[in-house]
Amino acid sequence: MSDPFLAEIRMFAGNFAPRGWALCNGQMMSISQNSALFSLLGTTYGGDGQVTFQLPNLQGRVPVHQSYTGASAAAQVLGNQFGQNTVSLTQANMPAHTHAVPSADGQSSDKPGVGLAPAPGGSYGPVASYSVMAPDLVVGSNQPFDNTQPSLVLNFIIALEGIFPSRW
Repeated sequence: MSDPFLAEIRMFAGNFAPRGWALCNGQMMSISQNSALFSLLGTTYGGDGQVTFQLPNLQGRVPVHQSYTGASAAAQVLGNQFGQNTVSLTQANMPAHTHAVPSADGQSSDKPGVGLAPAPGGSYGPVASYSVMAPDLVVGSNQPFDNTQPSLVLNFIIALEGIFPSRW
């Protein structure tokens, strides 16, 4: 494999960082011992810029390319962190809707109070009220839920040694 560029990030399936690399876990680094790397990263990912700087922290994060977008969306610049681990489902973010429920005559209805329920003896018939369709039903209960896409955990590593990248 060719020599990496200094500050190059790669995915790595091992449970450690090889020699000359570090895990992208946000660790603090000494500027005096890593001046070339600091010249590339600066304090983009943290640190005081006097004695220390920080490596990118990709733990539990998805890397996204920087972008410069129009007025409809925020620009994503290097070091920016965004997104949420959980989302609370509330009535405000649920579209208004109804559910059609079959009635006793086989027709469907989206009106509260129309539906089928087991009658004595196991047969089905019309019911006086259908609580699931009640207009005061609490939806979502403001409880957070996990919104993670299917994922596979790998380590991201950053080159501490390598070729200093030159600009064109």
